Amino acid sequence: MNILLVEDNLVIVKGLKYSFEKNGYSLVSKTCVKEVREYLETKPKINLIILDITLPDGNGFKLYIDVLKQLNIPTIFLTANDEEDDIVKGLNIGAEDYITKPFSTKELLARVNKVILRSKKNSVVQVKDISFDMDKMLVKKNSDIVELSSLELKLLNLLFLNINKVVTRNTILDKIWEWTGNDVDDHTITVYFKRIREKLGTDIIVTIKGMGYRIDDGKQD
Repeated sequence: MNILLVEDNLVIVKGLKYSFEKNGYSLVSKTCVKEVREYLETKPKINLIILDITLPDGNGFKLYIDVLKQLNIPTIFLTANDEEDDIVKGLNIGAEDYITKPFSTKELLARVNKVILRSKKNSVVQVKDISFDMDKMLVKKNSDIVELSSLELKLLNLLFLNINKVVTRNTILDKIWEWTGNDVDDHTITVYFKRIREKLGTDIIVTIKGMGYRIDDGKQD
């Protein structure tokens, strides 16, 4: 199992590296936003990220929202920020857990184990008769593979990453520009999702008028 630790306290880095490797994990550490961005460009295989919020050249929340969340890698915030608002924010933006310093290494390891086990079980998301394997980027209707283009897969993945939440048209426009370099308009987005719906043959994508699109998991709270 490969873990990315983003932490600028070298004493913490040294201690965690020893403990995690002793427990069978491979731990790579980076100390700032710039190093993380450069490392991710090599497309490493990462199973989990442990992320500090206060970094020398930026903010962990922003790094998570702008970069890490799109990679669909489970993330645990490990930080001295113990304000309730920060804890709520960290969990609300999608982190798996939030641990404040000082912390117990044994507790952190236990939470890491729990998150990894949970992520393995949830790598395939099922909505009605459509399943999406988030690791393999494979879509099936019942047991039949649904053939989607690369961009269609990314758009569908974006909705599954934000299941039960509206993905706005502006977000989708920004993502298409990021992925393709093409400047598209609202009509083009409508066409893309019309094609995806036709290929799925099951209307799991809900249009939120004037806002964007959403997929609901169908579960009741």
